[in-house]
Amino acid sequence: MTATLIWILVALVAVGVYLSWTAGRLDRLHVRMDAARAALDAQLLRRASVAQELATSGVLDPAASIVLYEAAHAARQSEEEHREVAESELSQALRAVFEDAGQVEAVREAPGGEEAARELAEAVRRVPMARRFHNDAVGAARRLREHRKVRWFRLAGHAPFPLAFEMDDEPPAALVERAS
Repeated sequence: MTATLIWILVALVAVGVYLSWTAGRLDRLHVRMDAARAALDAQLLRRASVAQELATSGVLDPAASIVLYEAAHAARQSEEEHREVAESELSQALRAVFEDAGQVEAVREAPGGEEAARELAEAVRRVPMARRFHNDAVGAARRLREHRKVRWFRLAGHAPFPLAFEMDDEPPAALVERAS
């Protein structure tokens, strides 16, 4: 009888340790996901800021400046539920403005244009990487949260279910090719 109780106690402790380890792992994944989201937000803000700065610099023609400024402003001011759409629209505006290499060369030839074009190319190139890191972290957290043990024992607590950030982040080819 005593040996049976000891084995039951050992089994319960082992299950408790395993569940505690799983909860800790899930917590670390949530922290990683939050850090990746902060990095993504920073890159998106940087891209919008650089685009807005370039649009107001007088380097672009007036129509391109207006298109780029409005898209960048909308991306910076959008609320969380509309952010993916606003960021996608900024990507489309960047592709429209810098669809040909002539526009990129015109920007580079203007005073301060070389630096502005380089900074924009770097910002545009970093957004897809930051989004990929965020979505990878979200995927890892989702896969763990879908396990029965996590749901049955409510190991995720009250944390919201992680959502990926889906947007059009294809960079303008003329801008990125010239920067490489």
